[in-house]
Amino acid sequence: MQEIRCPKCGKVFQVDESGYDQIVKQVRDKEFEKELARRQAQLEAMRQQELETLRLKEEKARTESLSKKDAEISVKDQKIAELQAQLNASKTAQELAVAQALEEKNEELALKTTQIADLKGELKNKETENRLNEKSMQEQYEEKLRLKDEQYGEKLRLKDEQIEYYKDFKARQSTKMVGESLEQHCLTQFNAIRMTAFPNAYFEKDNDAKTGSKGDFIYRECSEDGTEFISIMFEMKNEADETATKHKNEDFFKELDKDRREKGCEYAILVSLLEIDNELYNNGIVDVSYRYPKMYVIRPQFFIPMITLLRNAALNSLQYKQELQVVRNQQVDIRNFEENMNAFKEGFSRNYRLASEKFQTAVDEIDKTIDHLQKTKAALLSSENNLRLANNKADDLSIKRLTKNAPSVKAMFDELKEEG
Repeated sequence: MQEIRCPKCGKVFQVDESGYDQIVKQVRDKEFEKELARRQAQLEAMRQQELETLRLKEEKARTESLSKKDAEISVKDQKIAELQAQLNASKTAQELAVAQALEEKNEELALKTTQIADLKGELKNKETENRLNEKSMQEQYEEKLRLKDEQYGEKLRLKDEQIEYYKDFKARQSTKMVGESLEQHCLTQFNAIRMTAFPNAYFEKDNDAKTGSKGDFIYRECSEDGTEFISIMFEMKNEADETATKHKNEDFFKELDKDRREKGCEYAILVSLLEIDNELYNNGIVDVSYRYPKMYVIRPQFFIPMITLLRNAALNSLQYKQELQVVRNQQVDIRNFEENMNAFKEGFSRNYRLASEKFQTAVDEIDKTIDHLQKTKAALLSSENNLRLANNKADDLSIKRLTKNAPSVKAMFDELKEEG
């Protein structure tokens, strides 16, 4: 959009590019007509002045020539008068000399008269020649003026044809007129206004081909707090007129979208000189997001306006992006808290499970030990009972019982008893 200020009321209003071009064309046509009328009047005045100067020069030259001849005649007349006086003073002594002198002078006068007549004829011829020269010069000047007017008109016609040509085929002026590649042309355009329009922007060649492909240029810009609010992947495509195989713009959409996604860019823009006769691409910015998201095709003259348009739109949404980033950061914090909590729960649960398993194992081992001790206790109790019974039996043991069914042994104990 272009801003125009009313020179009368001072009101500022905006017009789109087509409206702005129409206003410029109207102003240009009026200014051109005024300039053409002024130039014609100026040329006519110059022509009249040159003719007047030429006429004055010729008149001055003619006057000087007549004055010179008159002076010569006056000198001759003076000499004749002097000679006549001398003859009158000395008629007798110098009659013959006078007669001879008169004859000579008459011849000389005749000659002079002839010369004067010749000079007058020459002067008349000169005047005629001057008039003819003046007329010829005037005709030549008028012819030159006519040729200049024709050449000027031809230049204007050629200029209008060029304007029409570049209006229909705007893309040609971007590369062929400056004699450089399309990429270099766009880089030069950007660098020319980088420090004034995009001082904090990143705009460099995409040299990262580790994913298998790369675009031509990447544009990124961040706010003062480091929030990136716009990023654009650029692809430049040019094709020489003599190229046998002509490419179409849509042949590069898929690869450009792939590069945009792999490099994390928000927009994808194809700056193209392909399909130069296609009215769709010649009319301005073409939105092809119906094929691939946030993708546009432009001619080179819309390179800087397209960046400005997207950048201004992104600046308007920067506050929302910053607020969204805050929410995202909060969500990240919540997610990190949840992850830490889940990690603690998982660790605690694992440790509890391991501890519980160890505790149960210990309880089982204690139960086994208790059971073993119970068995040992029972065994000990059984052994004690057997010992008691044995003790009781030992207490009940006597010689009489021992020899109850052994009479020979009883006899031996009896003998020992008697001897004792």
